[in-house]
Amino acid sequence: QVQVVESGGGVVQPGGSLRLSCAASGNIERIYTMAWHRQTPGKERELVADSTGGGTIVYAEFVKGRFILSRDNAKNTITLQMNSLQPEDTAVYYCQATIRVNGLYSDYWGQGTQVSVSS
Repeated sequence: QVQVVESGGGVVQPGGSLRLSCAASGNIERIYTMAWHRQTPGKERELVADSTGGGTIVYAEFVKGRFILSRDNAKNTITLQMNSLQPEDTAVYYCQATIRVNGLYSDYWGQGTQVSVSS
């Protein structure tokens, strides 16, 4: 059994910062990708930032220069430092991990954490 759990959402004023954390646990053989996605009502889920096991990090254009993804392979965790938040960043943020269990890679998702940016 594998679990992916996010934490750290909340309410912040425009221009503020929040830090999201995600931890994967369970019967994990290896984690390939760990990533953050977000979704607002009526829209498709979109990629925010993605990291491979080799250390490559890719950011969506709309967060470049504002968000920073960090990954700790030893702890199976990633964090997303979100700075200069704007109302359009309001969304449910999901952590996703591609994890090898019993020799097979599958995608696992967290339950999501709400981020609200409002004055």
